[in-house]
Amino acid sequence: MKKRLSLALVIAMCLSLFSLGQVAPTAEVYAAPSFAKGADISWVAGMEAQGYKWKDKNGVQRDILDILRQDYKINSVRIRVFVNPTNDYGNGYMNKDRAAALAARAKSKGMSVMLTLHYSDSWADPGKQTKPAAWKNYTFQQLMDAVYNHTRDVMFTMQSKGVTPDWVQIGNETNNGMLWEDGRASVSMRNYAWLVNTGHNAVKSVNSGTKTIVHLANGNDNSLYRWNIGGLISNGANFDIVGMSLYPSASDWSALVNQTVSNANDMINTYGKEVMISEIGMDYNQPAAAKSFVADIVKKIQALPGGKGKGVFYWEPGATPGYNGGYGKGAWQSDMKPTIALEGFL
Repeated sequence: MKKRLSLALVIAMCLSLFSLGQVAPTAEVYAAPSFAKGADISWVAGMEAQGYKWKDKNGVQRDILDILRQDYKINSVRIRVFVNPTNDYGNGYMNKDRAAALAARAKSKGMSVMLTLHYSDSWADPGKQTKPAAWKNYTFQQLMDAVYNHTRDVMFTMQSKGVTPDWVQIGNETNNGMLWEDGRASVSMRNYAWLVNTGHNAVKSVNSGTKTIVHLANGNDNSLYRWNIGGLISNGANFDIVGMSLYPSASDWSALVNQTVSNANDMINTYGKEVMISEIGMDYNQPAAAKSFVADIVKKIQALPGGKGKGVFYWEPGATPGYNGGYGKGAWQSDMKPTIALEGFL
C-alpha cells in the first residue's frame, strides 16, 4: 500500500510541474543567518499606507526596518502572503506583489526573509483553514496543482524583486491541517501530508537551498506535535523545519518556555528536525516581562543540540496598541516609541 501511495504522489507532483510551464532557475547560493533573530513585519506596508510613522526609543522618527536592524539586531523578517486578499490594510493587503516589495526592502538592509504562505484569502490559523474562493470547488488533484503553482508563483515574484527567501512556511499554524475540508488532518492525515509535500516540492523546484517549515501553534503542547508532525512523517511528508508559536502571559512565560524547549528537543531527537520559533508575543503592557521572556527563549533555542535551533521571530512588534481590531502584543506604544520588549534580542 505504501508503495502505491508513493507512486501516486510522484505522479501528482509530476503533473503539477508540467501544468505550470515555468522552468526553475539554477539554485542560488546564499547563506541564511546561523540563528535568526526575527520580526514579522507584514502589517508594516499597510500601516505606512495609513500614515503610521515609527520612532526609536529616543523619539527620533526613523524607518522601522532600520530601528529593528540597527537598534535590536533583528537580522530576519517574516512576511505573510494571502492568495487573493482584500485590500483592507489589516486583514488582507499582503498579496504576492506587496509582500515581494516589502521583502526586497528588508533584503536591501541586510535582512533574511521568511515567507508565510497562508493558502487562503485571509487568516489561516488553528481555528480556520479556509480555501481561497477561487479554489473552493477544486478536486483534490486540482487543489494540489493550485498549491504547487501558487507557491512557485510567489517564489518567482520574490525573485523578480531580487529576493530568494531563506525559509518558506507551508501553511500557517496548521494544528489540524490546511485547506479544509480536504486537508483537515483529523479527517485525512494523508491528504494533509500530500499538500505539505506539494508546497515543499514547489519551493525546492525554484531554489533547493530554501528551507521549508511546517508551523503549528501551542509550542508547549508536545502531544499535538507528536500527533501532527509524527503523522505527517509517517505519511511521507517532506519538510525541513518544525515551526512553533508561543504566546505566554507575564505570569506563566517561564514554565511555558521550558515546556516549549522540551518539545523542541523531542522534535530534534524523535524526528531529526530543526526547530524555528516562528511567532512569539506578549501583552505590550508587560514590557519588562516580555523582555525577559524574549531573552530566555532566544538563549534556550540557540542552545538546542547540534545547532538545530534556528531562530526566534516576534509577531508584529510594529503594531501599536489595539491595532486591527484589538491586537495587544506589539512592541510599540501609542506614542510610536518602542517598549523595552525587543531588548530581549540584544
